[in-house]
Amino acid sequence: MALKTLKSKIKYRINRSKAAVFTPGDFFDLSDRDQIGRVLRQLVTEGVLVKFGRGLYAKAKRSKLTGKLMPVKPLPDLAKEALSDKLKVEVIASVDAISYNQGGTTQVPTGRVIAVKGRVSRKMAFDGKSIKYQYVS
Repeated sequence: MALKTLKSKIKYRINRSKAAVFTPGDFFDLSDRDQIGRVLRQLVTEGVLVKFGRGLYAKAKRSKLTGKLMPVKPLPDLAKEALSDKLKVEVIASVDAISYNQGGTTQVPTGRVIAVKGRVSRKMAFDGKSIKYQYVS
């Protein structure tokens, strides 16, 4: 019988998952917080995952252009997935996006401003680009 390591179990779960964003909490059924954190850090070092916020990890791939490690999805998509699926925060269209979609402006929103209902204090960034929040009641 092959002895499966915690790292191989986590790697397997990441590869099988449709999600692009992971938190340590996704793996607490396998082991305790310290060991999960250690394995996630190893996977970041190996290039399986990239870290884009405190306790937020995304599947990684190599860029065909630069060869650098990058997330499988753009940062705004990762942030929306993390907020709505993992952190249970309601994400809605930003004022800029609504204005652009209704033809009120020709300036294309970058997508790095995310409108949220509720308070979010978590910083999300990768490669010098960060997500800003627009609080909507």
